[in-house]
Amino acid sequence: MLKNLIIYRIATSWSMELATAEATLAKSPFEECGPTQEKSVGWVPPRGEEHGSLVESVGGQWIARLMTESKVIPGSVLARKVKEKAARIEQETGRKPGKKESKELKEEAKLDLLPMAFTKQGSTWVWIDPEAHLLVLVDALPGFAVALLDTAESPQACMAHWLKEQEPPTGFSIDRECELKSADEAKAVVKYGRHPLDIDEVGEHIDQGKLPTKLAMTWDDRVSFVLTEGLQIKKVSFLDTVFEGQKQDDSGFDADVAIVTGELTKLLPDLIEALGGEGRTELSGASTAAHRTTIVTGSPVGTSHNRRFPSRPLRMASRLLIDWFVQRRFGSFRAHCAPDSQAFAVCRRTGLFELAVLKNGSTLFSRNDARRFKL
Repeated sequence: MLKNLIIYRIATSWSMELATAEATLAKSPFEECGPTQEKSVGWVPPRGEEHGSLVESVGGQWIARLMTESKVIPGSVLARKVKEKAARIEQETGRKPGKKESKELKEEAKLDLLPMAFTKQGSTWVWIDPEAHLLVLVDALPGFAVALLDTAESPQACMAHWLKEQEPPTGFSIDRECELKSADEAKAVVKYGRHPLDIDEVGEHIDQGKLPTKLAMTWDDRVSFVLTEGLQIKKVSFLDTVFEGQKQDDSGFDADVAIVTGELTKLLPDLIEALGGEGRTELSGASTAAHRTTIVTGSPVGTSHNRRFPSRPLRMASRLLIDWFVQRRFGSFRAHCAPDSQAFAVCRRTGLFELAVLKNGSTLFSRNDARRFKL
C-alpha cells in the first residue's frame, strides 16, 4: 500500500463530506471488461469487502482504490490475424488492401480476438489528507483542483548538493542507491546499488555534469525511500522502529492505514522543508494546470503546450543561457543540451527566469506560466 508516491496539492477552496465523496465514486464502480471491451477502469472497496464503502476514513485520512483491467493480445497474434484477413481479400479480389483498409482490418482482427483474450488487473491506492490538503493520484471528484506539489528548490539540485557535500538535511540520511545522468548527447548514466556514496567519485561525476535522478534516503530511522528528480517518492519501506510497541493483534486494514499515513504525514513536511519549503502553487479551479518551476531534464512542465519549435539560433542561444544560469545559481553544476533539445524559460518565481530543457522536443512551454526568450 502506497509504496510509490506522487504528491499533489489540493486547492484550499475544495471541501467535501465523506458521504458525498462516496456517492461520487459510486457513479464509476469497477466492472470487468465486456467481451469486446479492451480496458475497464473503476473504483472498488479498499478493504476488499464486497459491497463495502468506496472511500474509507481511518483517523481522518481517506483511502480509496482504483482498479484497472485490460485485455492482453500479443502483437504477433494480432499481426497473424491481420495477415490472414489481408490474404483472404487478395485471394477474393486480386488486389492487396491499401493503407486505410489495412488499418480497418487491424481493428476488425482486434475485435475478433478480444473475447478470447486473457485479462490482467492492477490497482492504484489513493490517499487523501483533507486537513493538510494533500493527495496521491486522483482527480475524480467534482471541483477537485490539484497540482503537482512544487518546492522552492529543485529536488535534483538539492540531491546533487547533499551528495557532493555529504550533508543530508536534518533528520535524513543518505543510503546506498543513486542514479546520476548526463544531459548531453552521450546521455551517460552512472548507477550505484548497495554501494556507499560518500566517495570522491560521486562528486567528480557531478562536477562533470551528471546530476542525480534518483537517491535512496532514510527519514528519522523510520522510513526508507527513493527520491526522484520529479519529486516522486518510490520504494517506500517502513523500518522496524515503526512497529516497535505495536500490539500483535493490531493488524488489518485500519492498522495498516494508520501506520502508513501516520508516518508519511510527518515525513512529507520534513522533506518539503529540506527542499526549501513549498513553492508558490496557485490553484483556483479544476482546470488549473500543474506548475513546475524547477530545472529539470527529460520531463514536461505544465499541461498546456505550444508545439511550435524554436529556431536553430534560439536553441543555440538557449543552450548558452542554460549554462550561464546554472553556473550562476548552482556554482559548479553545468547543464548541457543535446542538439535536438528544446529550451524554454519559466517565470513567476522570485521574479527570475528559470530554464528547463526537454530532450524529446515534444513540449515547449506552458501557456500559463512560461515565456520563450525573444532574441
